[in-house]
Amino acid sequence: MTATVVEHYFDYKSPYAYLAQAASWRLGAEPGVTLEWRPYTLQIPKYLGAAELAADGSDTVGTRNDHQWRRVRYAYMDCRREANRRGLTIRGPRKIFDSVPAHVAFLWVNEQGERRRFHDAVFERFWRRELDIEDAAVLTALMRELGYADAGFEAYLEGPGRARHDAIQAQAEAVGVFGVPSWRVGEELFWGLERLPRVYELLGRPVPPEET
Repeated sequence: MTATVVEHYFDYKSPYAYLAQAASWRLGAEPGVTLEWRPYTLQIPKYLGAAELAADGSDTVGTRNDHQWRRVRYAYMDCRREANRRGLTIRGPRKIFDSVPAHVAFLWVNEQGERRRFHDAVFERFWRRELDIEDAAVLTALMRELGYADAGFEAYLEGPGRARHDAIQAQAEAVGVFGVPSWRVGEELFWGLERLPRVYELLGRPVPPEET
């Protein structure tokens, strides 16, 4: 029996993507489903403006308008509310991180055949403000801590890994991906955890109680 491929797009700096990971692991464990994990780096300043907070909470960049700030504040309130229900911690970052290095690191460990320990650790520690996802040395140390091979990662980050990341990004945008978490089955794209039941329906499977 041929497995059905479901593409899952995530970004480590998205709190909504973080909230969707447990559900994605459950989907990937379904018999006859092959879940392909694909990093998609959001360009947040393009649609929510740029911001970086000083120690006193003031914005040192100042390009975000009032409407954008209301959206951002609501999003974090909403995500913290849902995180509390799941026993997760979400502490809003003080700046918009470049998640490309962490995404390339994911591609690196994914090639080693076991992604979950690294993937879950990056999400959990980043949202506790315990991990700098921009720092290659920090990411390499995390790989080493978790038992992954790390020799050659920095060269991979600057060369073939970055090229692969960019190719995934371009392919995603070519099929309509614009946000995370997203899932794609064939030509059908679903954005947002609340749409995951539709993925199960498209696959012809009962929707698990956890996803309703």
